[in-house]
Amino acid sequence: MSVRIDGDKNGSVPTRVRKVLRGPRPESVPKLVGTACTIVGLLDVAAGVFDRVRHSRFHTVSEVLPGTFGPFAAAVALCAGILLLLLAHGLKRRKRRAWRAAVVLLPIGAVAQFWYRHSVVGVLISLVLLTLLIRHRSEFTALPDPRSRWKAVANFFLMGAGSLGLGLVIVSVHPNRTVGNPSIVDRIQHVMFGLFGFEGPVEYQGRTSWTVGYSLGALGLLTAVTTIYLAFRPEHPAARLTQDDEHKLRELLARHGARDSLGHFALRRDKAVVFSPSGKAAVTYRVVSGVMLASGDPIGDVEAWPGAIERFMDEAKAHSWTPAVVGCSETGGEVWTRETGLDALELGDEAVVDVADFSLAGRAMRNVRQMVKRIERNGYETRVRRVRDLSDGELERIRRAAEDWRGTDTERGFSMALGRIGDPNDGDCVIATAHKADDEGAAPSPYGDLKAILHFVPWGKDGMSLEMMRRDRSADPGMNELLIVASLQACEKIGVRQVSLNFAMFRSALARGEKIGAGPVLRMWRGLLVFLSRWFQIESLYKFNAKFQPRWEPRFMVYRAHADLPRIGFAVMQAEGFVNLGLPGPLARLTRAARRERACAHVPPAEREVSAA
Repeated sequence: MSVRIDGDKNGSVPTRVRKVLRGPRPESVPKLVGTACTIVGLLDVAAGVFDRVRHSRFHTVSEVLPGTFGPFAAAVALCAGILLLLLAHGLKRRKRRAWRAAVVLLPIGAVAQFWYRHSVVGVLISLVLLTLLIRHRSEFTALPDPRSRWKAVANFFLMGAGSLGLGLVIVSVHPNRTVGNPSIVDRIQHVMFGLFGFEGPVEYQGRTSWTVGYSLGALGLLTAVTTIYLAFRPEHPAARLTQDDEHKLRELLARHGARDSLGHFALRRDKAVVFSPSGKAAVTYRVVSGVMLASGDPIGDVEAWPGAIERFMDEAKAHSWTPAVVGCSETGGEVWTRETGLDALELGDEAVVDVADFSLAGRAMRNVRQMVKRIERNGYETRVRRVRDLSDGELERIRRAAEDWRGTDTERGFSMALGRIGDPNDGDCVIATAHKADDEGAAPSPYGDLKAILHFVPWGKDGMSLEMMRRDRSADPGMNELLIVASLQACEKIGVRQVSLNFAMFRSALARGEKIGAGPVLRMWRGLLVFLSRWFQIESLYKFNAKFQPRWEPRFMVYRAHADLPRIGFAVMQAEGFVNLGLPGPLARLTRAARRERACAHVPPAEREVSAA
């Protein structure tokens, strides 16, 4: 298969494309400056907190650091150290605003050094770092990350907790100058009063009381200032799929959707999209913890993929995000690695069932066959229909059941989840349901006779991908097997030839590790995966998929460097919902409600009641 770069109208290839596509590489100067700020910040904090640092052999080093001057040395050192620590990560990521803040902070530190300490060496240190920043200002061009006002709330609690902990250290590191023996309650009370600028119950000899007071006041002021800044700074909201973007993606899927079983998941409305110059291909993504995370293959004409990939890498470079792709196919992985110079890692396999080859006959399917027959004898019946064929009332009941039967507080899924059911634009989706009348004398269910739900999204014109499995916990075991078999048996009626089931992570390692002759390393790796399956359903999902005798299609992760893998892995776990760093309960619910409101803002008012999840 030949693939060309999607360039201008004549198909010409820009000469700079290979270098641009390699994306944001770690720069030596930003890393050096960021590391220097981290070291200086830690030393400044230590110089402001611990007496022994200021009076030990480290005195000659700490006295020349920016921020350790005059009678307010401890307070200013704390502020400078904390600010430098906050700026260090942004400088490493080449953030323009971090550069501006550092350029402002360093001259202030230099002037303060000379004014209060008459320290020429301190001035020189500030000026050297300032000169380095100004000389290499072209390296710091990254745009801000997506953000919201909720970060001000998070900053208030996190900085408040950090100030409280650091304040307890400040109050407690002067035992020889403390009057009496104050209790831990007195120390905490002193810190709380000090953060607001008041005197607390703990007393000190000499000027130590002033040092502690100014330090605690500086911590409180720093917490207030950073919170106010985050609350009132210009907002850069997280990008989402607009109505126009969704319309273009649906057109691309109508023409090329059969290429990738994960294509329809690009229509998640909490993703953003970049298109190729010709508009014939697109890459959807979400930014999580500084990782620009794409999922599946690019959407559209494969010959136009490189153009969309170039736009993706340009966007990552502009914001200094770490580019990564999760769940791409072998073809997609080849194009990504060839056009960008990134590396690929096999994640696992997708289970795909060819409807023409599926049968419950034979020894291999005996367990599934017996389970399905047993459940049917217990009075369960199944229905497999397109979403457009369901009534509004039944669709609303299915939505409520799916929400209530979810096993976690947060919705899981990113690369293989749509995140909604019954949207008017998703009429081609398929819903399989299991039904059984309630037993006599039992309390009536709010969902009627509904006991289990499977939701499939379209995969081209003759395929579908499993998106969600939910069931009533009081229903008989085997509901998922029952509905998958019912869906496969109904495929001919609804015009489906292939069905994509779940993704089995590290499937090949699990399969090879249990065979005769597997080596000790492979067996150890399989043992670790089995152990992790207690929390992440690695082995159980593989065995569940294997029941239906599928063919296995490998899926890959594309990444820039091995050092990025832990960060990318953490971002993937956040995106998939396994790690939740959100706000506490009530605030999180308000945020989710606001997201849902924004997501359906472009839906016509007459349809919102139907489409609201």
